[in-house]
Amino acid sequence: MRQTLVLNAGYEPLSTVTLRRAVVLVMQEKAVVEQEHPGLQLRSAAMELPVPRVIRLRRYVRVPFRQRVPWSRRGVLVRDRHRCVYCGRRATTVDHVVPRSRGGTDTWLNTVAACADDNRRKADRTPAQAGMRLLREPYEPSPAHALLLALDPREDEAPLTSWLSQPRSLSLPLAA
Repeated sequence: MRQTLVLNAGYEPLSTVTLRRAVVLVMQEKAVVEQEHPGLQLRSAAMELPVPRVIRLRRYVRVPFRQRVPWSRRGVLVRDRHRCVYCGRRATTVDHVVPRSRGGTDTWLNTVAACADDNRRKADRTPAQAGMRLLREPYEPSPAHALLLALDPREDEAPLTSWLSQPRSLSLPLAA
């Protein structure tokens, strides 16, 4: 299912939502479509609506500042784009670089995406002990990067990166 980027009224990225939720927000006039998928339309007997790619809330929503992205198994798979860091094939599991039995924890820097074969082959050892090399080092994604990764990584994301990287400001008319 398509993901839609949600911007606050001040154009700050907030989160991603499903296409269905984005359409509901637009239909309830709680949000406006800022960018649409080219050539795609949602149609009913009474109306047509462009398929939203980016929506902006009409009213400002106050959210607490988040400096770090919480760790999750799904987040690790998305960060590594569902590719095994040992062989490059499709990853379905999460592997601990330092196994949990040896004090390894569930953190961004200690977990990587792995295919089931490589996860079994590495077993309860470190990559050095198993004679395996990491193709990419694990890293902790920034909140903006995690938001971008949450969108479908197979889509052309160049237009969406502009919403995440460039600060925007509202142009308000000056009182006379």
